[in-house]
Amino acid sequence: MQPQPNPNPPKEFAHPVEAKFARLLDFYRIPWEHEPTTFPLSLDEEGNINEALTPDFYLSNQDLYIELTTQRQSLITEKNRKIRLLRQNYPHINIKLLNRRDMRILLIKYGFDAVTGKLIGKPRDVEKSE
Repeated sequence: MQPQPNPNPPKEFAHPVEAKFARLLDFYRIPWEHEPTTFPLSLDEEGNINEALTPDFYLSNQDLYIELTTQRQSLITEKNRKIRLLRQNYPHINIKLLNRRDMRILLIKYGFDAVTGKLIGKPRDVEKSE
């Protein structure tokens, strides 16, 4: 299996937190691409992709893919499973999952605290296990 250029990169962000993250990267002049690569994770007998992961961002200067999630920790099992499969199938690929807690910290630290609740929930919504 080989990573593939995303044939249909999105013209808009899937979630407002992606737009805020992109603004943060732009502010610090960190070059990024939005969903540029799709990583097949499993294929059927005929070689068709059964399952794949397209990380949200690629930071070329850091050679790092970033996947964002605002789901509660208890709901991101499937995303963690896909990240593990990607690491197994593509050990040379650097990927980081930024979860709900990570995103809350980033947004507050860099001045987006006024919109944090709207984007990822209120502090009481963040599970204690995070």
